[in-house]
Amino acid sequence: MAAVYGLLAAMLFGAAAPLSKRLLAEVSPLVLSGLLYLGAGIAASLAGLRSRDRFDANDWRWLVGVVVAGGVVGSALLMLGLSMTAASVSSLLLNLEAVFTALIAVAFFGEKVGVREVIALVLVLAGAALVSFEPGGTTRSLYGPLCVAGACLAWGVDNNLTQKLSHRDPLLVVRYKGLFAGAASLAIGLGLGGKLPPVRLLPAALAVGALGYGLSLAFYVRALRTLGAARTGMLFATAPFAGALISVVFLGEPLKATLIAAAAIMAAGVALLLKRA
Repeated sequence: MAAVYGLLAAMLFGAAAPLSKRLLAEVSPLVLSGLLYLGAGIAASLAGLRSRDRFDANDWRWLVGVVVAGGVVGSALLMLGLSMTAASVSSLLLNLEAVFTALIAVAFFGEKVGVREVIALVLVLAGAALVSFEPGGTTRSLYGPLCVAGACLAWGVDNNLTQKLSHRDPLLVVRYKGLFAGAASLAIGLGLGGKLPPVRLLPAALAVGALGYGLSLAFYVRALRTLGAARTGMLFATAPFAGALISVVFLGEPLKATLIAAAAIMAAGVALLLKRA
């Protein structure tokens, strides 16, 4: 069942990138980042009204890291990357989150990976390199892919810190992460000159956040309880393929040979990771 939660988290999060790309046409990146997490926090607050779970003094230090790394830095970098990069490319680049999650888990938290996982991570990196350097206007510059890669690094830190909170009610984690990160990102975005979107887009932005960041994170935390950060991150690596497919089908982005090749290489890596998980 833990693997199912991990895959559901991945599917919801994968859909968030192309949907956010559509919203970025009328909303500044940092403001949208804040609205997405506020949507997640509000939804989790309403869903968890009856929960009696509370953070203790030791939990707050992990929560601060989760809010800063994933909720503020990671989300902001992804929105900036999406504003400069095709949603299909950005989605595939999100496979790097699995790489960073596993490397951080091994380097700092004592988790183990074998030869199969190493080969898989190399394949994911190779696919990311291929899609990042694809010519023909899919990306306006390398700054976009670099921002997405930076977001994946931030979320790799976030994923490992979130495991420290996996014994808590997932809705509690989502509530505080969403509200704190959303408020901080929105304040930063408005302070830097961003503007709130038209009223007609507010429900859409909050809904994308509630499902793609809120419910997705709740499922992710449930998977973490059993699988650990490295293996849950491996399952979560299926999210980019859902995002890329949605980008091509619903946003009309071109299905280029390099995109297909990169997806195939990354899929091979993900298949090895999932076999291990």
